[in-house]
Amino acid sequence: MTRAKGDIELAGVCKTYDGEVMAVEGVNLKIPDGAYCCLLGPSGCGKTTILRMIAGHEDPTDGEIVIGGDNVVGLPPVARRTAMMFQSYALFPHLTVRDNIAFALRVRGQSKAERYAAVDRLMDKVRLTELADRLPAQLSGGQQQRVALARAAITEPRVLLLDEPLSALDEQLRIQMRQELRRMQRELGITFVHVTHTQLEAIALADIVVVMEKGKIRQAGPARDVYAYPKDRYVAEFLGGQNVLAGRVESVNGSSIVVASPQLRGIEVPLRKGVAASAGGDVEFAVRRDEVELVRPGVTTLSPSVASVNSRVTAVEYQGSFVKVMLDAVPGQEFVAYVPERKFFDDPLAIGDLVLATWPSQSARLLD
Repeated sequence: MTRAKGDIELAGVCKTYDGEVMAVEGVNLKIPDGAYCCLLGPSGCGKTTILRMIAGHEDPTDGEIVIGGDNVVGLPPVARRTAMMFQSYALFPHLTVRDNIAFALRVRGQSKAERYAAVDRLMDKVRLTELADRLPAQLSGGQQQRVALARAAITEPRVLLLDEPLSALDEQLRIQMRQELRRMQRELGITFVHVTHTQLEAIALADIVVVMEKGKIRQAGPARDVYAYPKDRYVAEFLGGQNVLAGRVESVNGSSIVVASPQLRGIEVPLRKGVAASAGGDVEFAVRRDEVELVRPGVTTLSPSVASVNSRVTAVEYQGSFVKVMLDAVPGQEFVAYVPERKFFDDPLAIGDLVLATWPSQSARLLD
C-alpha cells in the first residue's frame, strides 16, 4: 500500500476563544512530508493549540489546514489520518505491551490474527519485540514512552503529533529518548510535529524549528539556521547562546555598518539582506556566546577585524566542556562568553577581573 503523504500547510490560521482571546493569529507554515517539526515557545504562546487544530481536536476560527493536499478543517481525527501522543502515556495497566499497541485496531474491528500480525511487524521495527508480554508496570519510563508511540503509530497515520512527550522524564532519560524519537521517526517515515518549551530538545530533534510568541510565528526554519542566525531579539534571546547588543549607526561602509553606544565604540557589523540600516538609525545585533573571546587588557594588540568591549567579570559557572563567564559589558543586561574549559583554566578569571570581550566583526548578526 502506498503511504499517504503527510505534508502540512497552515494558511492564515487563527483561533480565538469566546470571541476575544486570540490564541493563534494569522499563522502560515509549511511542513514537508516526512519532516520532524518542533513547535517551540513559552507556555501560552499557542503551540499546543496549533497541534490540537492539526489533530482535529479543535477547529480554527479562520484559515485552512491542509494535509496531503486536502483541506481537513471540520474533519474528525480519524478522517485526517492523524494520531496524537500526550504527556501522559495513558497505557492500560491490565494489558500487555502487545495488547496496548493493538487496542486501536481492536476498536476498529480487526481480527486478533490481523492486529497481532500488524503489531508484531511494528514492534520489530521499533525494537519492542522483547517487551511484548510485559505489563506497563514492568516497564521503565522510556519503555512506556516507546509503547505509547507505537500505539499511536499502529493506525498508520500520515502525521504523528506529540505534546511535550519528554517533559515527564529525568534529564538523562530525556537525552536518550531524544535519540529514540528521532530514530523511530526515520524508521516510520511519517511526519512528526512535536510541541516543546525546551530549546535544546527542539534543536537536537527537528528538521524544522518554529519559534512562537503570543500566537504568532517569530521564525521558522532548519534548526541550525534558527539557532545560529536569529532574525530578531526575541528569537536570539529565547533560544539562548547569543548576546544581543544595541546601538546607533555611525556610518554605512559598503557591506557593513559601524555601531556605537555609551558602551560600544566603533563596532563593525555586517549588513544583512532584507534589513535596512542607515546612519543615525538604531539597530540591534547578536553575537554568539561561543564566538566571544576574553582578553586581559594590554596583553595583546587586537586586529582591526576584531570588535571589543570593556567588561568586568561578574560571575563564573563551570559547565563541563566550557566555562560560562558573565560580564557587565552592558549595564542592566547579561553578556556572556562561553570559554573552552582547557583555555579558561590555563589562565583562570575571577569575579571582578577586567577583560576585553572580543569577537570577529564578521560573526556579528544584524537583527530585524
